[in-house]
Amino acid sequence: MSFRPKKRLGQNFLVDETLRDQVLEAARIAPHDEVLEIGAGPGTLTDRLAEMSKRMVAVELDARLARELRRRYAGRANVEVVEADILELDLATVFPEGGEVVVGNIPYYLTGALLPLLLDRPPRPKRISLVVQREVAERWTAATGASVATLAVQLFTEPRLEFRLPAGAFDPPPKVESALVVMEVRKRPAIELDDPQAFLRFAERLFQFRRKQLGSSLPRVMDRPATEVAPILESASIDATRRAETLTLGEWARLFRTARP
Repeated sequence: MSFRPKKRLGQNFLVDETLRDQVLEAARIAPHDEVLEIGAGPGTLTDRLAEMSKRMVAVELDARLARELRRRYAGRANVEVVEADILELDLATVFPEGGEVVVGNIPYYLTGALLPLLLDRPPRPKRISLVVQREVAERWTAATGASVATLAVQLFTEPRLEFRLPAGAFDPPPKVESALVVMEVRKRPAIELDDPQAFLRFAERLFQFRRKQLGSSLPRVMDRPATEVAPILESASIDATRRAETLTLGEWARLFRTARP
């Protein structure tokens, strides 16, 4: 059974079967895995995910699409269709032990809010495989902490950009190129921090002044004179003329530890 969904803001459904199969292969789903599919839509990925996994939870916001999916999978004991906004769903109740594989061809407006939901606190997934806007994928996998999201991804996961997907692979075709990012969730954060959330909040404040040099932006964030902040940068071995987006994860960690009271 197939049906054509109504177009929704920011939603583009993957229709290229070859690329669909490559997306599924990159998720490396084993028969014993539990899977969370975000934005199941018309079931482009759902059919295969249901075959590949032990348990599959498909989350879909659109009531009509969710109803169709329930009808389609009524006889599949390992498939659950949840009509919900993924940002309002308590994933700890759906996967209380964590360790699920997250798969999604997600609307681009979700990318900023989705990662905190998945990574901020345990239980965390085992792997996250998302089709996102190419520029987002490149930021998440950048060598430097290009954004707060980049830092969060690198702190909690080992990300890799698998491949790019052209606009013609989707219906309707988006105005931007897409890419698949696979993130292997770390058992322990990449760096030891007593308060990872305070670290990310610190980075977020500095990124508010991303166009300014650290010698100018850090005093504002710390609410201290530049003369007092200069030794902090020197102690962290970071040049005051650099900007926040040029720092590596390790440099961010040094700066955070040195700047804390």
